[in-house]
Amino acid sequence: MMDAGIMEGEGGIDGIRMTWNSWPTTKLDANKIVIPIATSISPIKSHSDIQILPYIPLRCKTCSCILNPFSRVDFSVKIWICPFCFHRNQFPPHYSPMISDINLPAELYPHFTTVEYSFPSQIPSCPVFLFVLDSCIINEELEFVKSAIKQAITLLPDNALVGLISFGTQVQVHELGFSDLSKVYVFRGNKEFCKEEVLDQLGLSSFGQRGIVPPKAAGNSIDHQLNNNNNIVSINRFLLPASDCQYALDSVLDELQPDQWQVETGHRALRCTGVALNVAAGLVGACLPGTGARIIALVGGPCTEGPGTIVSKELSEPIRSHKDLDKDAAPHFYKAVKFYENLSKQLVSQGHVLDLFASALDQVGVAEMKVVVEKTGGLVVLAESFGHPVFKDSFKRIFEDGEQSLGLSFNGTFEVNCSKDIKIQGIIGPCTSLEKKGSSCADTVIGQGNTTAWKLCGLDRSTSLTVFFDISPTSERLNSLETSNSQFYLQFQTNYQNPEGQQRLRVTTVARKWVDSTANPEELLEGFDQETAAVVMARLTSLKMEEEEGFDATRWLDRSLIRLCSRFGDYRKDDPSSFILNPSISIFPEFMFNLRRSQFIQVFNNSPDETAYFRMLLNRENVTNAVVMIQPSLIAYSFSAPPAPALLDVASIAADRILLLDSYFSVVIFHGLTIAQWRNMGYQNEPEHKAFTLLLEAPHEEAKLIIKDRFPVPRLVVCDQHGSQARFLLAKLNPSATYNTVQDVADGSDIIFTDDVSLQVFFEHLQRLAVQS
Repeated sequence: MMDAGIMEGEGGIDGIRMTWNSWPTTKLDANKIVIPIATSISPIKSHSDIQILPYIPLRCKTCSCILNPFSRVDFSVKIWICPFCFHRNQFPPHYSPMISDINLPAELYPHFTTVEYSFPSQIPSCPVFLFVLDSCIINEELEFVKSAIKQAITLLPDNALVGLISFGTQVQVHELGFSDLSKVYVFRGNKEFCKEEVLDQLGLSSFGQRGIVPPKAAGNSIDHQLNNNNNIVSINRFLLPASDCQYALDSVLDELQPDQWQVETGHRALRCTGVALNVAAGLVGACLPGTGARIIALVGGPCTEGPGTIVSKELSEPIRSHKDLDKDAAPHFYKAVKFYENLSKQLVSQGHVLDLFASALDQVGVAEMKVVVEKTGGLVVLAESFGHPVFKDSFKRIFEDGEQSLGLSFNGTFEVNCSKDIKIQGIIGPCTSLEKKGSSCADTVIGQGNTTAWKLCGLDRSTSLTVFFDISPTSERLNSLETSNSQFYLQFQTNYQNPEGQQRLRVTTVARKWVDSTANPEELLEGFDQETAAVVMARLTSLKMEEEEGFDATRWLDRSLIRLCSRFGDYRKDDPSSFILNPSISIFPEFMFNLRRSQFIQVFNNSPDETAYFRMLLNRENVTNAVVMIQPSLIAYSFSAPPAPALLDVASIAADRILLLDSYFSVVIFHGLTIAQWRNMGYQNEPEHKAFTLLLEAPHEEAKLIIKDRFPVPRLVVCDQHGSQARFLLAKLNPSATYNTVQDVADGSDIIFTDDVSLQVFFEHLQRLAVQS
């Protein structure tokens, strides 16, 4: 049985897409299909059809799976049978009198494969936002970021708690609750502080040592959440409700100046980013353990002081490059990564999130901080300046409500349950293992493995996780296909705190079927999702590049594609001209061609910070968005035809055409030579050329719609043919016309100066090698 609406939108109501929607029956067959068996799931994806159930779910007494549409029910004796372990469970008394085959609870309806449970008896908690601001930047940049924070405060709910830390050579914790004058606690920038030292210096040591945990049922007031009744020292000196702190925070920001520590000639500014985040983690951990909190780091340059340092103070030492990392010539890198790994453990244990907004022309250490941002489920934005729309619009988006809201949620846990013949290898995505081991854990680990449960400190509506599965070695499955039900089941449970502070449990249960892939390869291919497979291969390749020394990503992808095409292609041996691919797999080679050329694999022109940024977004976005990162979309606008998709090929360039490229990280509006000349001559301003005006406006309107719905906000590039910024388009196009094939170029088109092979040549080589295997 296949779930209804399996390919609807981004996985329909379930938010699930699988590489294979029919699974091979044995481990040997699973290895032969080449592409990993994996599921991409958006745990709290928004959908209008999801039912909110205001009661506690029924769990199986043996395996803890939750009642679902695939449970068999014996209405005569009021028993339900778990589809995972087949245990017979009695319905509780409040279910029994009313349940019948014509009066089912919502979770048993066939189309409610995803439901969400709410727990109304719990008191909503207040979210916490602690801003950590870099002051080692020029005054113009500082004014931009101060303005952004002031705007953010106005968008926060009144009960949200707000704090501020600034840092340069030293770290300053601002006491917002002392309204008479500005009061600051200073920490040295060259020393790592443990949590107890932070509490002691802030005058909160007794609070922290006593381990005060705000009881959820103590009351709805902020004071109950912040203070212990017997504790004189209150941490609301540092964290105030947004409704109360706006004046105090504005005053502190107005007084804040660029770091006054003198920068010597030939040196970088002393910036203690690591210590600032260390202090921030101690502060929110002491104040609100177990309650949703976000540390929002606004960083404008590299850390050069204390733990987390990525480069020395001397400008003569360049910041590490990919070449330095490959040659083990980056003296600060591994020490900084170790520091941030320890910081991530502290934040995960507290259930708190680190968001990173890095705005600088040079690197700031995103590569080193990747581990803490990813393991806490934080957001990351990389921009050139705090005044750039990429930063300003993205920063504003995280605080907006309504349709534009990201649905930022806190303190999540994610659990996977599966039928007995299935093993869980691990997860790639913004999460941390909870080390809950069991019989469902596979021997082979991918990403965060050896567990069936993960911590999601921060998650939102677009957060996506990739779960990898394996088939357990068994000889019983083939026989069961002939004699009994060929279905298997997966259940995903996501417990989280929504933006309103309410505790929710999202439960998604899906059924798929076993297929004898040796006897019925066509049936297996019918359930192949080419887009999901491309995204899973991109995520897995990126992981291998980071974890396996000397890993040749291009060669591994090529060999995997050749094996796949040899396994499922239709051909006569050693006859390339006879090679045909099933439509279910026919566009997958093109995805692989573009993946090989993408920024995830080819890191030569990118810094380690940029590569880390690209890979973090690849790992956390849903399949639809990730596909655009791998293979951008291209739309053509012209007088002769309405807007239409165009081939991602240099041949799509024409002098009388406008192209709109969406590569996720940037949106490019490219004007052909003739169009650019007409625009420069001002034809769009003349009434008789209204059609030309509309033609120029159309791609801009479409670009606005793309930018409006995306986070982080992409960079908008408007360029002309043969202009310097045309490289943003040319770099993504198939080089079917290069300097070696100038004679084949159509009038008004273009060429690409590259030695890369074209898609046609790539496919010819693939055909030749596949028929030899």
